[in-house]
Amino acid sequence: MEAERLLTASRTALEMSAIEKIEEQFASLRIAKRSVLSEEPAYLLDIDISGSAQSESSRFVAVSCSNKSIRVYNRETLSFLREYSSCPGTLNGVRFAHVCDSLVFSACSDGTVKCWDIRLATQKAAQVFSGYPSNVFISFDINCSDLMICAGTEKVEMDTFLVFWDARGSTDCASSTIREPLGVYSESHNDDVTKICFHPVKPSLVVSGSTDGLVNVFDINKDNEDDALISTCNSDSSVSFIGWSGKDYEQIYCTTHDEGFCWWDLAQLDTEEPIMLLRVLDARDAVCIENGSLHYLVGGTYHEKADRLFLIGGTATGDVHLISCSAAGLSLVGTLPGGHSATVRSFCWNLAEESLLTGGEDAQLLLWRPGAVERSLAKKMSMKIASSVQKRVRVHNSPLKSRKK
Repeated sequence: MEAERLLTASRTALEMSAIEKIEEQFASLRIAKRSVLSEEPAYLLDIDISGSAQSESSRFVAVSCSNKSIRVYNRETLSFLREYSSCPGTLNGVRFAHVCDSLVFSACSDGTVKCWDIRLATQKAAQVFSGYPSNVFISFDINCSDLMICAGTEKVEMDTFLVFWDARGSTDCASSTIREPLGVYSESHNDDVTKICFHPVKPSLVVSGSTDGLVNVFDINKDNEDDALISTCNSDSSVSFIGWSGKDYEQIYCTTHDEGFCWWDLAQLDTEEPIMLLRVLDARDAVCIENGSLHYLVGGTYHEKADRLFLIGGTATGDVHLISCSAAGLSLVGTLPGGHSATVRSFCWNLAEESLLTGGEDAQLLLWRPGAVERSLAKKMSMKIASSVQKRVRVHNSPLKSRKK
């Protein structure tokens, strides 16, 4: 008993020291670069960074914007490089390929997923992954091996789909081609599929979230949708963000459009233990912020070294909050004030470089680094601009039944 008590105390001390270190790192972040405002300002809705490359000049940041475009910037200087659009279609989300860091993908409301090669001085997509005629894609992801793409649709009449493509060869991009789907899942959601996220290291596992409140986990190696569905978890509200966490990434979590948070442990699926680690109905009430407040959640990220899940939230005036998640609840780690002048809509935390990218409704893309000094004279502007992409908010009054544990 004594040995067990000492082991628990030691583990707790290590966790505390890891959290304290992250708290110090977060508190040291300062604005290093600020992107120059474009002629057509837009909300910055999603951010992704390319994988590490041998050449510093070939490292990129891509941003999905509310004016239906994707913008690409130099990752170190935030200087503008490329802009892609798919008018009249709306582009939703942005992802780089894992193997070739010059390839950037986005889902389009015209029923396609498009891939552009930043090395080419052309607006034309290098690859087009075509869906079915009624498909309107609002979410997507590409798996860790770059072999599979999955996109989620809006509900059209009674139909909602997860559509899959074989992405092999897309990293070559020698010529523009159109790819047809491998197949679809059509029975597991009954409303808009708002988010899709492949497992970080297991290419056959994917999680999807929807306005129907369900968060579904699939193993796409299985022969059919029923067999592929590993678990259905219920958030009881419209899902705004999903992700993987835990030492072996055996946990999933989601945030909701009414600022809720749910966290499940899939390792407990075959046990008698409950899989729910934490449910927070409204993070705005659950997180205590001295002399401040939490207005919304942006999303989450898992810190491998600290073995800790964190959420990013903020205020309507642009403050950025880092929030720690544990089975006991949510707690504030730190706040970055003074960067944005309006709601923060997107972020990308590079744990290896201890840098943070944030994008907001003020049309600003900010790069934060420890101890940085901003040299740019770009002026912070408060810009309440009309977004062409409306945030989907649907609060469910009655709980939805989960199909599985």
